Amino acid sequence: MAFFNITEPIIRRKQTALDLQDLCGLLKINIEVGNNQLFSRFYTRIDQALLLWSGVAFIIFTTAQFFPVSWITQAYFWSILTLIAIGAMIILTRFWTKVEQLSWVIYLWGSLMLFSLTLTNLGIFGGWGIILMNLCSLWLGSCAVGYFLTGLGLKSRLFILMGAIHLVTIAILPMIPGWQFLTTGLVIAGSLVLLSELQWDMREAITSPVLSEAEQTFNWQQRQQRQGE
Repeated sequence: MAFFNITEPIIRRKQTALDLQDLCGLLKINIEVGNNQLFSRFYTRIDQALLLWSGVAFIIFTTAQFFPVSWITQAYFWSILTLIAIGAMIILTRFWTKVEQLSWVIYLWGSLMLFSLTLTNLGIFGGWGIILMNLCSLWLGSCAVGYFLTGLGLKSRLFILMGAIHLVTIAILPMIPGWQFLTTGLVIAGSLVLLSELQWDMREAITSPVLSEAEQTFNWQQRQQRQGE
């Protein structure tokens, strides 16, 4: 039996028949001008968490690339921002991860972010040159570990691929010494935006003890509808 769900495409457009855990906290955005629809998207709480981290990563790394702000000042601001983002991520994803029995994934990512943040601050406040010279590799590496382990937990080929892309980026960084922060920010943020905008592959649905029988039936009906899309 294959480890990954090979009947599912690695990535595709989002399907509209969502399970209960995806409908909870669903954010719909529709922008229209007259009769013309310019933008129409929906974002689950998982998508919202991904977009949150995308924005955080983009702000942090583009600031480091383009703005003459001291490392000490950045360390204070980005530490606070990262801690807020970790808390928001846990709140946004709590129900979904409980239903999918994947709570460990969120705590994995929170731990990786705290680990990277701690090393970053040690490098800045402690003057550890080896860390300061490898900040981009540190964060890309932490993300790669997170993607690989998440990919194994979700049985998702796309998450494994994302981890590989982050490792390849680490190998490329020495070739672009003047643009390491921008490149890192674009790769991390871009990957998260992609995951939030499209539907990725994962293991087959499970029977969750968190849901009632009626909710389980609803999810089964939604899955049947998705198979027909």
